[in-house]
Amino acid sequence: MSFIVAIDGPAGTGKGTVTKILAKKFKLLNIDTGATYRCVTLEMLNKGVKLEELDKIKEILENIKIEIENTKEGQKVFLNGEDVTEKIRSKEVTELVSQVSSIKEVRFKMVDLQRKMAEGKNVIMEGRDIGTYVFPSADVKIYLDADLEERAKRRFLQNREKGIDINYVDVLENIKQRDENDRCKEIGALKLAKDAEVIDSTQISINQVVREISQIIINKKEEIKLEKKIYKVRKETTWKRFLRNIIKGTLAVVYKIAFQVKINGKVPSEGSYILCCNHINYLDAAAIVLFNKRKVNFVAKEDLFKNRLLFWLGHIFDAIPIKRDMQDIEAMKRCLKVLKNGELLGIFPEGTRKGLEKNGKAKNGAAFMAIKSKAKVIPIGIHGSFKPFSKVYVNYGEPIDLSNYSKEELDEATEKIMQEIVILTKKED
Repeated sequence: MSFIVAIDGPAGTGKGTVTKILAKKFKLLNIDTGATYRCVTLEMLNKGVKLEELDKIKEILENIKIEIENTKEGQKVFLNGEDVTEKIRSKEVTELVSQVSSIKEVRFKMVDLQRKMAEGKNVIMEGRDIGTYVFPSADVKIYLDADLEERAKRRFLQNREKGIDINYVDVLENIKQRDENDRCKEIGALKLAKDAEVIDSTQISINQVVREISQIIINKKEEIKLEKKIYKVRKETTWKRFLRNIIKGTLAVVYKIAFQVKINGKVPSEGSYILCCNHINYLDAAAIVLFNKRKVNFVAKEDLFKNRLLFWLGHIFDAIPIKRDMQDIEAMKRCLKVLKNGELLGIFPEGTRKGLEKNGKAKNGAAFMAIKSKAKVIPIGIHGSFKPFSKVYVNYGEPIDLSNYSKEELDEATEKIMQEIVILTKKED
């Protein structure tokens, strides 16, 4: 599994320098996406191909070979076997590259090339649209910005160090034009990704930028590491089953002492069912799990597993972590596997506590699982204040068959489930 860092932003913000430092620091493969477009631009200049000669550009794309190598001397870029590391930074290429990268055929070809370069690797990429178009699911997204004048100054000094003869006014005008072109592109335009971290480098040094991004990368790596632990499926063993039964019995006794629990109805002794209940208190799921003879695999928000005790209990009871407010494919697969194995799956359709009181829209996950797996839904209504020694009612309804519903009727199926739950929440005998 790859780890991808995407750094976007306008020209002259220091993306290239920062990327090189971070690549070395975190041992990431540095894929210079801008270099790929510059190679196409250089090849067009070499062959005298103009922007409007699309057929000739397509021919170049069919035959072009671009390779990027990280060497001890730095990154080397090869175009059809020739080292063009310096040539692609020439004034002529710089003035034309933004327009070339706006050509659809060039864009599609280079994005495909960049994605292939990154397959199965830990990489860092900088460009204009890495986090929004090339890798919209990048693990880390950074938008590096700076004032126009500061960017022009940096690029002017950079060119002078490389021996490129171009005055400051021309550099400023060139960056203005590039900014305009990059932001107005039909495909892959320069824009801020919703989940990107914005860093303004106008008043801070490269080292400060590197430190800020480094901390973001470190935090993300820790988050991924924790996520892997959370989502890891623990095998069913004799010891795990024994431990679960001991904990279940002990907590059931404590629960009965704390609350006067009254159970109405029950779950069939065999077969896969989806238990759907209202969510009024953080202890209501325990009433379902502890007082069922069968194991209930409850779906729980991922954040709960960040607590060490809940993390441990979650794995003992095979709770299924899920990322809320997004389509969690991994969680869906685990839910369907539970049902395929003839087990019980517990879901709160409200998605949050006291969803009914808040008049929130119920989630369609339970209905989707029922239609997909052909498992019946058992509605459950829970009623009580959950104050010490108060009464708590857990009312099981009759199984609901949703086999006549289609995936296009998820809202209707969900409404049917919720109607039954609401009725059951009012039952106290």
